[in-house]
Amino acid sequence: MSTTDLPFRATTDEACAWLALQTASPWTLARLLEHGLTPYVWLDYDPAYPELFGDANGGYAAPIFFEGDIARLAAGSDDVLMTMTKDAYKIVARLPEPGFRRPLDQLRFQKKDLERLAGKLKHEAEAAAESAARPAPAASESQYGIGKAEVLAAFARLVRLDLDKALDEAIGIFGDDGARVKASARKSKRNAVWNPVTLALGLHDVYRVPLGPLKRAFASHDFLHAWQDDWEQSLYLLGK
Repeated sequence: MSTTDLPFRATTDEACAWLALQTASPWTLARLLEHGLTPYVWLDYDPAYPELFGDANGGYAAPIFFEGDIARLAAGSDDVLMTMTKDAYKIVARLPEPGFRRPLDQLRFQKKDLERLAGKLKHEAEAAAESAARPAPAASESQYGIGKAEVLAAFARLVRLDLDKALDEAIGIFGDDGARVKASARKSKRNAVWNPVTLALGLHDVYRVPLGPLKRAFASHDFLHAWQDDWEQSLYLLGK
């Protein structure tokens, strides 16, 4: 069934069949309602309710939108019970108790609403497929730390020791029990990375490097920008 085959006001069966073709999945009345489609029933003019029809002498398509009425339909009721609708002028109107009853086969769904839903579902499906097809970023050590060259660029001039040698020896704060990311140097020392926040705090506590230069290092080196929030949060938690 093409779009041109879809009636201006489609029956439930027509709406479900058309959406099934568009989405390659089965549709039911409950699913139509679950996706927020508004069903309508045609109300023939009734002189007992002139305020409802106004100038619509031949009747009009009345929407069903009240939560209780929709829930009853979605639960599988045998007929339509409409306790609230909008009048011919689209003003909300509460119907006299117990409401208007109509057979289920009088439900209609607007073509424009069905087309809008199909377009939305198609867009969501395409976005999901694109996301699934996109390769996941490969995990790298740089996600967990910075390399030796970056450590030296950021901190070597701030501390009174041979930082290059200390990193190679990997003792204390420079090793796996300190700032070096465990297992990062398992294959080769060239693969080793260090957590710059842990390392900077260690340089301050153990080697008395002032916080001022360390703060400037995080602010001035591009490769440390991703770590700046962690650095500032750590200082806050430590009361520094």
